[in-house]
Amino acid sequence: MKISVIGCGRWGSLIAWYLDRIGHEVILYGRSSSSNMQRFLIERKNNLLTLPETISLKTSLECIAETEVIVISINSQGLQDLMDELKPLNIKNKIFVLCMKGIEISTGRRLSQVANDNLDYSNEVAVWLGPGHVQEFYKGIPNCMVIDSNNEAVKKLLVDNFSSDLIRFYYGQDLVGNEIGAAAKNVIGIAAGMLDGLGLSTLKGALMSRGTREVARLIKAVGGSELSAYGLCHLGDYEATVFSPFSHNRQFGEAFIKNEKYNELAEGYYTVKALMNLGKNYGVDLPISSAVYDILYQGKVPKDVLDSLFTRSLKSEF
Repeated sequence: MKISVIGCGRWGSLIAWYLDRIGHEVILYGRSSSSNMQRFLIERKNNLLTLPETISLKTSLECIAETEVIVISINSQGLQDLMDELKPLNIKNKIFVLCMKGIEISTGRRLSQVANDNLDYSNEVAVWLGPGHVQEFYKGIPNCMVIDSNNEAVKKLLVDNFSSDLIRFYYGQDLVGNEIGAAAKNVIGIAAGMLDGLGLSTLKGALMSRGTREVARLIKAVGGSELSAYGLCHLGDYEATVFSPFSHNRQFGEAFIKNEKYNELAEGYYTVKALMNLGKNYGVDLPISSAVYDILYQGKVPKDVLDSLFTRSLKSEF
């Protein structure tokens, strides 16, 4: 299968490396102005991995015309801008696979909705979600992930062709729930980092339990299956987000509490704004997400916010 990967950051480059590893013909695209792509063109490596010579490096989006499948791994809030760039290419009969986790802040659209709103009807859209870090995959440490799409044939094609001894893919059964759950887990990751920063890591068990229930309620309200919150897209990704030293969202949350600078992309920072909008629009109470939002955007004192969670009215667990 001939595949192009748009996005040469840590995850996009890992995806290109992985798909090449399992026998596909891969093109990795990055802007010529991208420092990541500049380094790949010179050294074929970044701080995490080295790309084999079998992967073609391109700086023109026209390269995607050569491929059957287009994998996208960029900042989730930049997907609409990318779609605008792709429109003049008049793309038809391709499969787009979105590997980001987020919800568009301005519209509340899931990323598959953003893509479908901008693509010709002959194209298909899927999502690739679940746990795993570049550092671990590159070392050969396996994990399980999920691929979902509204098109069952596309879903089967991708799972069958992308599965290997390194990644076991499951067939997703709820595109709405999987996308919301995957995006929301980054917010829980920031909350986990905040607990670490406050010296309250023991509360992560309660965070995972209550966070999953919160996200399940939102998924159900939006029209998905609340069971999706307990799958690979959300709860299944917690170990890699809530505890891992490699998680950008967890690291960001901890750095924020400690007033330390953090320069890496933490998607949860943007996603929490989108969750607040969804919660309001669908009438769903999101106490943990609200707490993260209040700390990040309202300047509230973290200890006061935590105390307010503990003093909420008492209720049954389920």
